Amino acid sequence: TFTVQEAVETIGFGRFHIALFLIMGSTGVAEAMEIMLIAVVSPLIRCEWQLQDWQVALVTTMVFFGYMVFSIVLGFLADRYGRWKILLLSFLWAAYFSLLTSFAPSYIWFVFLRAMVGGGVSGHAQGPEWNKQIVAMCSCFNLFLSLGKVFWLAGSLLIIGLASVVNPTIGWRWLIRIASIPSILLILVFKFIPESARYNVSTGNVAAALATLQMIAKMNGAAMPEGVLKEPAKGRRGRFKDLIHPKYLRTTLQIWIIW
Repeated sequence: TFTVQEAVETIGFGRFHIALFLIMGSTGVAEAMEIMLIAVVSPLIRCEWQLQDWQVALVTTMVFFGYMVFSIVLGFLADRYGRWKILLLSFLWAAYFSLLTSFAPSYIWFVFLRAMVGGGVSGHAQGPEWNKQIVAMCSCFNLFLSLGKVFWLAGSLLIIGLASVVNPTIGWRWLIRIASIPSILLILVFKFIPESARYNVSTGNVAAALATLQMIAKMNGAAMPEGVLKEPAKGRRGRFKDLIHPKYLRTTLQIWIIW
């Protein structure tokens, strides 16, 4: 028998991992554009709707409030129903509400819709699991983690560059519509992304996990390990109280403080 971890080690790093890294890394571009969008739109909506300082600040606050609330909900659902489904849902959600924002008739609608966008973007956090898995056994692990941050920087630079051209000409509403394009394009390539093999194993769906590993091995031109994939399913997943269990409490608190 062999486990998912042993299969990953045997298959090695190859074309599949590079393609998946680029696709999943591109989620950083879409996320950065949606988050940084507020910085380049706020001055314009301030003038259009005669907003006070606290009203402008509230827009950003509500985006991250939506991010905070829905990241908990979507994280729980991802543990329950799978990363692929929730990640696809998050892109559909963010793109849909972002497009609606461009038609916002008033400040109140704008704030509400951007909060919903923040909620959708929070689901993108399910994506990096693939990147962590595919590069974990690679000697250039830290290099790939660093490169992953480049996508966020690229998205930030892209939205600022677009704003300098679009805002003075066709307006902020068109900027929001253009900023939704990366999320829409990523939806189209989702058929190339398999569900996490580790997730499938954790739910007892060994056949699906094996099919994913075989597909990766074929694309990389590598051989699967001999034997039968066998790994016990996890009894419980996605419990909040695990975060404050004595075994993990120190790590949880450190991560919360860092963020």
